[in-house]
Amino acid sequence: MRLDDQRESRNIENRRGGMGGFPGFGRRQGAGGSGGASGLVPMLLGLIGSRFGIVGVLVVLGGLWLFGGLGSGGGGLIPGQVASPPAQTGASAPAQIQSSTDSFVAKVLATTEDTWGAIFREGGETYPEPTLVLFDGRVSSACGLASAASGPFYCPADRKIYLDTSFFDQLASRFGAPGDFAAAYVIAHEVGHHVQTVAGLSEQVALAQRRARSEAERNQLLVRQELQADCFAGIWASRNRALLDETDFAEGVRAAQSIGDDTLQRQAGQAVVPDSFTHGSAEQRVRWLTRGFRAGTVDACDTFSIPASQL
Repeated sequence: MRLDDQRESRNIENRRGGMGGFPGFGRRQGAGGSGGASGLVPMLLGLIGSRFGIVGVLVVLGGLWLFGGLGSGGGGLIPGQVASPPAQTGASAPAQIQSSTDSFVAKVLATTEDTWGAIFREGGETYPEPTLVLFDGRVSSACGLASAASGPFYCPADRKIYLDTSFFDQLASRFGAPGDFAAAYVIAHEVGHHVQTVAGLSEQVALAQRRARSEAERNQLLVRQELQADCFAGIWASRNRALLDETDFAEGVRAAQSIGDDTLQRQAGQAVVPDSFTHGSAEQRVRWLTRGFRAGTVDACDTFSIPASQL
């Protein structure tokens, strides 16, 4: 990726190496600003469709009481995240860029801010930018305590993305998906969950999950939500084509393939059980990432109103 001339986001919070400890936030109202509900937000809500009976719920941006749990309303790039109770409250450190990897993260985050800021303005809205928290080992969020083994995740309760950059090494060594674009896709996917949260999509999915009649139906809602975040990552890539090298998008495709539920189940020596999927198969993840990339528009990312056979 050609990021040398890109600005660095200021929305970086560094909690590594004793910088800020493990602050506990508890359940609180979402932070990060608010937008109106006149244009883009109703359109995003329309993407859920009446298929799951979750339209018509009032959305108030910037004042949502969202839910704890890493898999509830937000999500991570890979399955299997487990949250623990928050740690004791402490003070967090201001943003501090310490390495070239930090700078890369800050520049990628800035491109997502520019991309979604423009999309929201096109819909007559203001985009509330998320904060990205850098940590190592473990971290406490409003969604609970998580370890680096959980992978990157987005917490809707505090509207922050949590990233241990050592995951980029795992992406290359464990998942076979090296490259700067693969790493950028990780960030763009989590930003996609932020877009879902500020638009009220995440809350409505959680409501639909509570009405679901089976675990398989609840999982299907999570899959649709994750695939939409992949599609949103594709939109980001589409709108930043000038920054991409010829092989960059192929790196993202490899990353999406490597973290499909079916791929991970096979690697773990397990049978592939589609009803247990929470993020989507490798084929599905590649399809929706590519769809967003080719279309570059939000309305191409309707993962909710179509039959499961077409996901």
